[in-house]
Amino acid sequence: MTRSVNEISVLAAKAACAAGAPPAQAAQFGAAAGVHLGSGRAIDALCDALAALPDGPVIALPLDLMRIAEHAQDGHARGFVAGIDPALLQSYLEALPYEARLLDNGTVALDLNRPAKRRALGRIDLTDHIYAEWNALAARLLVPESAASRLSGAGAGLTDND
Repeated sequence: MTRSVNEISVLAAKAACAAGAPPAQAAQFGAAAGVHLGSGRAIDALCDALAALPDGPVIALPLDLMRIAEHAQDGHARGFVAGIDPALLQSYLEALPYEARLLDNGTVALDLNRPAKRRALGRIDLTDHIYAEWNALAARLLVPESAASRLSGAGAGLTDND
């Protein structure tokens, strides 16, 4: 079944958060997952990244890119990111709000002054197996339905339904 890039991005972010990624890194993973699959890249790198949590590229890659950006001079920065699947790195770079390129030697070049050029991505054909796996992972974020959880504020109260 095909799904929108937005649906896949949100699902991937929730799955990453449930697997142990902090919300900021999970959100970046979700954005990169949408770009990755929307560009027709193989899903293996995404599944491997999720499986590596609470370590691995979902945690390290955004921090590496931030480290490179922090050393920018006049809005331009370059740095090396080691040990990351090149296709996954490319997807993260394409999901950034500013222009970012992966150079031939593995160096990342950032131009913080220039907004990224976005291209429209079509619908994504995600296998039912992967969708179910990510959905089950994301469901771990939900609070179990119980009287105790309602007493502590979970769910809609009476005023929320008015």
